[in-house]
Amino acid sequence: MDAIHIRGGNALFGETKIQGSKNAVLPVMAAALLIEDVCIIENCPRILDVHHMQQLLESIGCRVSRTDRTLTIDTRNLSEDTMSGENVTGMRSSITLLGAMLGRMGEVTMAYPGGCVIGERPIDLHLNALRRMGVSIYEKEGFFTARVKELEGTVIRLPISSVGATENIILAAVKAKGVTVLQNAAKEPEIVTLCEFLREAGAVIEGIGGSVLIVQGGHKLHGIRFRIPADRIVAGTYLMSVLGAGGHIFLEDAPVAQMRSMLKAAEEMGAEIHVSREGLNVIADESRKAIPYLKTEVYPGFPTDMQSPLMAALSTARGVSVIEEAIFENRFRIVEQLKKMGACIEILGKRQARIEGVDSLLGCQVTAEELRGGAALVIAGCMALGETVIQNRHFIERGYEDICRDYRNLGVNIYTG
Repeated sequence: MDAIHIRGGNALFGETKIQGSKNAVLPVMAAALLIEDVCIIENCPRILDVHHMQQLLESIGCRVSRTDRTLTIDTRNLSEDTMSGENVTGMRSSITLLGAMLGRMGEVTMAYPGGCVIGERPIDLHLNALRRMGVSIYEKEGFFTARVKELEGTVIRLPISSVGATENIILAAVKAKGVTVLQNAAKEPEIVTLCEFLREAGAVIEGIGGSVLIVQGGHKLHGIRFRIPADRIVAGTYLMSVLGAGGHIFLEDAPVAQMRSMLKAAEEMGAEIHVSREGLNVIADESRKAIPYLKTEVYPGFPTDMQSPLMAALSTARGVSVIEEAIFENRFRIVEQLKKMGACIEILGKRQARIEGVDSLLGCQVTAEELRGGAALVIAGCMALGETVIQNRHFIERGYEDICRDYRNLGVNIYTG
């Protein structure tokens, strides 16, 4: 059965260790294509999206092996420049391979990536930027071919601060002739991780962590051993769980420096936060407070990936909360599922949701439609009285290594079946 069962209604107590970052490891795996050598990636989460990316790399000739959470990627014998199938169409992050393949082979044919129902996420930003670097793109129904004789460094200003487009431009720029200046670059932690990986491998990148990145292309890259940082969104998910259900938990290795906007929201809801070198200690009262207004923003603002988990936690907070979704237009797909559990949520226009706290949620059967919304339903299940059954567990497994194990560590009665 593709489902998660939860007997909820109890406060959370215990501790769990935060896995490696999904959003960081996927572009790093793509970046390994630029290195005609062997790379060893540590703290790699055991999640479906990593499995799909591994299969994609293997399909074009990479040798990939795994021991627990260490991934070894040997890209010395690439043999294919075409990528298709469910691993592409079912995973949005496959688009990151575009810039890497152009940098390594000068040509790639790809199916249009998929795997997302939360918004349009067009790839025009990626394609237009690469055209500025000399790439010719030929589009067919369901596929496109990108080809370049030699990538050329240039000045590119993104109209919006897109994480995926920033990653693709960086990957192409590392192999381009001359200097690439990227303005309005995304500043998310996964961009920093990608740049640090490439710099350790021999790339020359300036401005890491800022909105302007300068990449000097053409430097020889070499294989390295690299450790993926902990996942701020997974840590945020468990943070929202204790905010919703109450209790006292410790999140080992939580990347607190990347979670400031989440911690601010937690304190606004009445939680007591203690940060240490080992992780994050959270004490939450069952009588949580509403947040009058919160807007999702690009980093370092409150992340769109945490909007659905926050909505679940706020569904039983005292008072009225308003969330404005400024990144993806379909992030409110979870609303109908939460309302089935007794939540009082009203959509205001296309971008705002009004949440009036209720006394309690009630367990029932609900359906996950995407990754973070599915995780939010797990949070709601922890909060709800009675049993909650969440269908489509596979969406959740795209980004959470073993969500049932982690919640059992926090005292939740949860199992798959």
